[in-house]
Amino acid sequence: MANLVIVESPSKANTIKGYLGPNYKVIASVGHIRDLPKSTLGIDVEAGFEPHYINIRGKGDIIKELKREAKSAGKIFLATDPDREGEAISWHIAGELGIPKDKECRVTFNEITKSAVKEGIKHPRKINEDLVNSQQARRILDRLVGFKLSEVLWKNLKSGLSAGRVQSVATRIITEREEEIRAFVPQEYWTVEGQFKTASGDVISARLNGERTGKIKIESEDAAKKITDKLDSGSFVVSAVRHQEKYKSPAPPFTTSSLIQDASKKLGFQSQKIMKVAQELYDGLNLGAELGGVQGLITYMRTDSTRVSEVAKSAAAEYIADNFGKEYVPAQERSYKAASGAQDAHEAIRPSDPRLSPKLVKKMLSSDQYKLYKLIFDRFIASQMASAILDTVSVDIENNGYIFKTGGYIIKFKGYLAVYDSGDKSNDSDEDEDVSLTKLPSVTAGEKLVAESIERLQHFTEPPPRYTEASLVEFFKERGIGRPSTYAPTITIITSRNYVKRDGKSLVATPLGELITNFMRRHFPDIIDYDFTASMESALDSIENKENTTLGVLSSFYKKFEKDLLAAMDSGKEAALTVPAEESDIPCDICGKKMIYKTGRFGKFLACPAYPACKCTKAVDGDGKPVEQKVEAPTLAGFACEECGAEMVIRQGRYGTFYACSNYPSCRFTKQKVTETGVPCPICSSKILARHGRGKSLFYSCERYPECDFSTWDRPLTEKCPDCGANLYYRKSRKMVVCKERSCGYQREEELAETE
Repeated sequence: MANLVIVESPSKANTIKGYLGPNYKVIASVGHIRDLPKSTLGIDVEAGFEPHYINIRGKGDIIKELKREAKSAGKIFLATDPDREGEAISWHIAGELGIPKDKECRVTFNEITKSAVKEGIKHPRKINEDLVNSQQARRILDRLVGFKLSEVLWKNLKSGLSAGRVQSVATRIITEREEEIRAFVPQEYWTVEGQFKTASGDVISARLNGERTGKIKIESEDAAKKITDKLDSGSFVVSAVRHQEKYKSPAPPFTTSSLIQDASKKLGFQSQKIMKVAQELYDGLNLGAELGGVQGLITYMRTDSTRVSEVAKSAAAEYIADNFGKEYVPAQERSYKAASGAQDAHEAIRPSDPRLSPKLVKKMLSSDQYKLYKLIFDRFIASQMASAILDTVSVDIENNGYIFKTGGYIIKFKGYLAVYDSGDKSNDSDEDEDVSLTKLPSVTAGEKLVAESIERLQHFTEPPPRYTEASLVEFFKERGIGRPSTYAPTITIITSRNYVKRDGKSLVATPLGELITNFMRRHFPDIIDYDFTASMESALDSIENKENTTLGVLSSFYKKFEKDLLAAMDSGKEAALTVPAEESDIPCDICGKKMIYKTGRFGKFLACPAYPACKCTKAVDGDGKPVEQKVEAPTLAGFACEECGAEMVIRQGRYGTFYACSNYPSCRFTKQKVTETGVPCPICSSKILARHGRGKSLFYSCERYPECDFSTWDRPLTEKCPDCGANLYYRKSRKMVVCKERSCGYQREEELAETE
């Protein structure tokens, strides 16, 4: 009797299946199987915020399969992801399968490797109710806020709007930055810079730093000219030369936030893509027989810990010694202090096996997978290496009490910079400090220099930069807003709802986003308050740590929230708040007016502002740029129209492929595209035909349909069931061949080729 292992991801299921052998069956739940209903609140506030969970639409077949396999399984292991969300998924599955609360069935893997999986299976535990309660509190809290706020927005502003607990805060952050930029008044300032020739003929560049008494600020050209006039009357002398040996330490291995920041800056990936590719690397990829087959390449990617296991440290030290030399291994093992409020349930993001270098596995990875894996690998290896040693030199040049300064670095020992090339900023793990390789000419204190040029340069202060995904995630991290698992989804939601748009890498608040932020400021200041949002995250953590209860956290929040809701509902329609059209710089092809962005059933598009007089529209891509729509010649069907004799052509419609007369719209004759399967109908023995259903998917029905009502989404096969002799069918969604006779139940796993 085989044991059953239930995971979230189908790709992870395939990886783990190869590790555990024939005595284990591994199937995927494909995420959550139960959730709160979409159309109603789903929470009984009066009954202690009791949630009402229902099976998610479309998960019926998966739930049936889970129950069927559980009945015949020896043992059941719930191996969903090792975080709050994964714990909750296991809790829901256990409830659906009737697994007792005290049953030790929960297993977790920080990395998907053979040793980690087998070790995890050996040590099952009970489902952590505190983790589940913490997740449920978050889910209930987010539902209360989202559902109730949306009602208020619909009543007071416009139907179709929605708001969320963390999403509203993120929109506020970007909106306030836009307001800062609009309110910014540039301030003039000047600098004085010089080029100086040494006695040996070399040239040194330096900038005026201040006077002997301290730094000075030059606010006008007149002030700058007074300084340069004084400099003209004096001479330039090297007043000080300071040499110092400096140790530069590597950055810690990645957490979720630092991974998103670095991959966004260095690879240009959006946060959603970063987490998707990281999930693929964690779930497992086929590396070929020589490298151990299918296995996960990185540890769990939703973490805010910088902790590294002793086994991984030892493996890294061995890799560093073999590839760079023993001098690159630090005398003491590296350890990094956890950030305030960080959870230490998982290790930092690192390669599962440091022996699998990016170069070794490159051929087995996609381009995106390779780039992200190399970034994670290099960051981890560098974090375990010796510090770089830099010889630094700083030079002071004095004239009439004014001090010019310059400096440079020379690498004495590369250390971790051998992995993160300091000559390439994209490979520099230290973002806060510029490591310059400028070599200064040799000068001595007291040496006189000749000024080749002294320039007065005008500058203006610049407004604060717009947030990018990287800097927004950094803000989240610093202020304690959200958790590693929520960073990417939050950004995705606010952009998909058109509250924020992308301008290159920058995030810009739309007029709609600013409108909602202003409304929230007036009526729900707590919801979008940074400190309040961070305190709610701490409150949710306190449930996990047994310091509070779900009811205690929700009751405390809802008491104030309910008062704000009632006040906002009574405030009446705010007629002054209208959503201005978002204008583009793209002219209408028909009338030449600047087109505006609209949001329709299928997303964002460009429309002429003169509608309905001008009905020109254009499709746009994810960046709001027009998409060139190519009109291709239709494919001939190979037979004539039954009504007018013209050629029939193949068309694609909302219900899939069909045949239409080429004389359309003069002739509107159409014909459904069908394909014979060669399988007789099990009811009347007529032919079964393949037809195109809604969503362009195939379904199969009797040629006499609807007189004979036989139909199925599963492809009928000519092969007969070996057990009962009935027709077999291919179930594409599960990649299985099945017999549908109720008394039989024959099935086998098999993937068949697509059919027309």
